[in-house]
Amino acid sequence: MKVVVVGGDARAHALAHVLSRSADEVAVSGGNAGMPNAVAAPPEELDADLFVISPEEPLVDGMADRLRAQGKRVYGPGADGAWLEGSKGWMKEVVAKAGVPTARHATFSDAAPALEYLRTMKAPFVIKTDGLAAGKGVLVTESLIEAEDDVKAKLAGASFGDAGRTVVIEEGMTGPELSLLAVCDGRRAVPLSPAQDFKRALDGDRGPNTGGMGAYSPVPIAGDDLVGEVMDRFIEPTLAALRADGIDYRGTLYAGLMLTPDGLKLVEYNVRFGDPEAQVVLPRMSSDLVELLTAAADGDLGGQVPRFVDDAAVCVVGATPGYPEAPRSGALIDALDAIHDVTDALVFCAGVDRDSDGRLVTAGGRVLSIVGFGPTIAAARDRAYEGVHRVAFAGMQFRNDIAAAAAKEET
Repeated sequence: MKVVVVGGDARAHALAHVLSRSADEVAVSGGNAGMPNAVAAPPEELDADLFVISPEEPLVDGMADRLRAQGKRVYGPGADGAWLEGSKGWMKEVVAKAGVPTARHATFSDAAPALEYLRTMKAPFVIKTDGLAAGKGVLVTESLIEAEDDVKAKLAGASFGDAGRTVVIEEGMTGPELSLLAVCDGRRAVPLSPAQDFKRALDGDRGPNTGGMGAYSPVPIAGDDLVGEVMDRFIEPTLAALRADGIDYRGTLYAGLMLTPDGLKLVEYNVRFGDPEAQVVLPRMSSDLVELLTAAADGDLGGQVPRFVDDAAVCVVGATPGYPEAPRSGALIDALDAIHDVTDALVFCAGVDRDSDGRLVTAGGRVLSIVGFGPTIAAARDRAYEGVHRVAFAGMQFRNDIAAAAAKEET
């Protein structure tokens, strides 16, 4: 069986790695220079038994629809379902229709009513771009002045262009965060192993929001009962609401959740595997990912039950200096092969290109996802950070506290 993965991010690299366990051939359309199976041809020009679309942008742009119109089997929602991530305002409408618990919120395109509403809220203030912003369009702040300035900048198009000309203002929620990825076939869904990611750029959850600086899986606080609650109260009602609107959602539904003092609440939905969550969840699969995604693409998950090894995985993201505000690229990456000297560690590439001499160099904000595995979170964390120090490029920015609290709680 031949599989084509679409995307140049570390998530696409992880997908290709795990799909290669059982597929006869895997190619990554638009992959980066750090991937051994990257091809330049667009997916529309390729033949395969299954196409898996990694990033959100082509999904929102309707790539899955175009490929299906060519008669190709695709794992990934059409543009109608992908609008869950394309518009946070519309996502909130679907969530309300489905009765899914979430933060109090309102959507605005004009500054005056937005600022008036903002001043009725209590800190922390949460301001989100309505459109896609590569995971960086969210401000969480204790400062009303900073929140007001952010609303003005987004609505004026100064921060994120057209993606920010509509904003969603939410009440701030507190509590541990949790990510649960569910594979959907349009009618039903099955959960993958939970993960927890780290959005802020700096240690101690400080600094600006990023696309994600690390993750770990499994999550000790997320047992079978909690996963069942997420499926019953969040995923399945949302899938039913989409179906009621005539949307045949075949792909990943990613629920970003918070365990608040008032119970589980939805932070956001994404319409693809998370990044860096995919890098810790997918390699832990002991069941066949090709079979699972093929069944979902065909609209019949049947008796599919994803299974995972007991071992933990911890991912640490290596980013360029200045990420996320002003990433500086062009540093030489000359130690990727050193990851082979680390027991139970992998590296997945994202912002990687070649210079005029054919050498690997940094070419984007997030560059490497270094993943360690072990019988405990602490052991996996040790291996991940050993890998970080082996493959680091000049000026590499990374957090030192990924999964530190979870590892400490094991003792």
